[in-house]
Amino acid sequence: MNDHRKQGLSIDALEDVYDTLAQAIDQAGPDKAQLLLVKLALLQANAQGDSELFAQQVQAALQDL
Repeated sequence: MNDHRKQGLSIDALEDVYDTLAQAIDQAGPDKAQLLLVKLALLQANAQGDSELFAQQVQAALQDL
């Protein structure tokens, strides 16, 4: 099983990711934003290669909505 305890992105890199995502959501528009996010999640899950970790991250994202 993969070791997922490796260090994540720096704060600056996370800010870049946030900006990229915000711009993509704006570009998609309100009627396509949800589809964009679903497609992105599937692409990231595939790149991650670990469905259990993806499920854990979904649960973490649901916290404090």
